[in-house]
Amino acid sequence: MSRDPAVDTLLDLHDSILDQGGGYWIKIEAWRVAPSAAVPHGIHYSLTLHEPGGDRILGYDNAHAVKPPRKFKYAGRVLAYDHKHRHVSDKGVPYEFKDAQQLLVDFFADADRVLSEVRKP
Repeated sequence: MSRDPAVDTLLDLHDSILDQGGGYWIKIEAWRVAPSAAVPHGIHYSLTLHEPGGDRILGYDNAHAVKPPRKFKYAGRVLAYDHKHRHVSDKGVPYEFKDAQQLLVDFFADADRVLSEVRKP
């Protein structure tokens, strides 16, 4: 597997709080862990967008497994640890982690989309 240069960028953002204006903010946490079946890329991460009251309204993380969709009820079940939460009450849907750069691109694109939706007059 080739080295992912964006990992250093992601790790450098650890513990960052990024003001998004209007009371919205992004929190980024990322650190290296031993690669495992749950975290084969060896990076534990949490990228979250919060509303002014502090509730998470978008999140990408790998802190826990999410159940596969019910349509795969009888198939071999693989629990996804990389996942995203699309709104406050979303328990998570699988996210296909390609590399750290794509994770950052996907998260910030979703954050921009969510912010444009919540800021509509």
